[in-house]
Amino acid sequence: MTPLDIRDLAAAMGALYDGPSHRIGQICTDTRSLSPGCLFVALTGENFDGHNYIQKALEQGAAFAVSARPLDDDRVLVVRDTRQALLDVAGYYRGKLALPVVAITGSVGKTTTKEMAACVLGSAFSILKTPANLNNEVGLSQTILSLRPSHQAAVLELGVDAPGQMLPLARCAAPDIGIVTGIGVTHLQQFGTRDAIRAEKLALGDAMANGAPLLLCGDNDLLADVEIPRLRVIRYGIENPRNQVKAQNLREEVGATFFDILWEGGLYPACIPTLGRHNVLNALAGFAAGVLLGIPPAQAAGALEGYAPEGMRQKVVSHKGLTIVEDCYNASPDSMEAALHTLKSMPCQGKRIAVLSDMLELGSREEEEHRRVGTVAAGCADLLLCTGSRSALYAEGARQAGLAQAFHFPDQDSLYAALCRGVTTGDVLWFKASRGMHLEHLLERIYDQ
Repeated sequence: MTPLDIRDLAAAMGALYDGPSHRIGQICTDTRSLSPGCLFVALTGENFDGHNYIQKALEQGAAFAVSARPLDDDRVLVVRDTRQALLDVAGYYRGKLALPVVAITGSVGKTTTKEMAACVLGSAFSILKTPANLNNEVGLSQTILSLRPSHQAAVLELGVDAPGQMLPLARCAAPDIGIVTGIGVTHLQQFGTRDAIRAEKLALGDAMANGAPLLLCGDNDLLADVEIPRLRVIRYGIENPRNQVKAQNLREEVGATFFDILWEGGLYPACIPTLGRHNVLNALAGFAAGVLLGIPPAQAAGALEGYAPEGMRQKVVSHKGLTIVEDCYNASPDSMEAALHTLKSMPCQGKRIAVLSDMLELGSREEEEHRRVGTVAAGCADLLLCTGSRSALYAEGARQAGLAQAFHFPDQDSLYAALCRGVTTGDVLWFKASRGMHLEHLLERIYDQ
């Protein structure tokens, strides 16, 4: 970050400080990565408390520390909430930067859309993007504070899991372009209804200037008709006639999807090195963000080919005659359904096998949505193998929909044994579950065999 005066930082976070001027060039939250002269912010979490390390941080060379507890040290700035203080500092720093910011939120597809937008913007600008999916108030703050004068644009991911979280994040990011990828049922336990989720996601627009473009997935039922007169609402998608950014002529080949993008009367061929209509939607959002920032449409469309799946998001791996799709990073009913339909469309010389585990945080919709995903699986997979306490409902839903080869296992060990017995050369295996189910452990065993 560009060095800032501690007096200005104290004012931004609402802390009292009447000492001398001092330039701060880094803000740290972990003593293991602390640099001399930095500002140490003592964050707290379920399993840690940074206040226990304030003295250590100062001894190691931190110039100042931020604490939610009073301490008898002139170098300690006291605030009500250290997480909010970090967000306030990041927002202050963002306000001093002239570069354009694209901010992305939604129930599904945020990280993929972020990566696709980064591909497009990176073809014309020096950019900074949110690392991985560090999209809460801490991750967003740290990303913004990592911006340097050499950066020309930023692509930021904003994630929330409870009401009231979006607006503070959006105000910190101060986006020039906003993207809402869709409204699903993720975190329904906390929000109660999809309408409440929509209201929270659309709060992104409340932090945008009048006339700023807000990109909405027009194929999502709760975004198809949204109008915000104060903003320039632009819809993207495949099906909705109201979409201004459209994909057509879709075709899938091994590991890639080809399509044409229709934008303002022009048609631009595009290719993404991944499968699924849902990924085409993500690509359209990335394309639109680029052209709105002045990138020629043909260049923006061509840049999408540089996308690479991050982490365990639909990464296709060939292993001993099998095609394995690693999709274990997260799961919701919408992303499960999209994954299963993509499995159905994949070239396959053997069986299409869905290996699934639980979806979390669905609240009262938990049983209904697990059964529904099982029903979808029945029309897309030849064999369904699942594990997890809720996943028995996948198998029940699939069998009721006519898929006899649907099985639930009490643990990963027994599911692994079934895979060893039942998988043959030419099979396609798709692994998907919420991150907390750790389905990647099963993948590790398969690769080690």
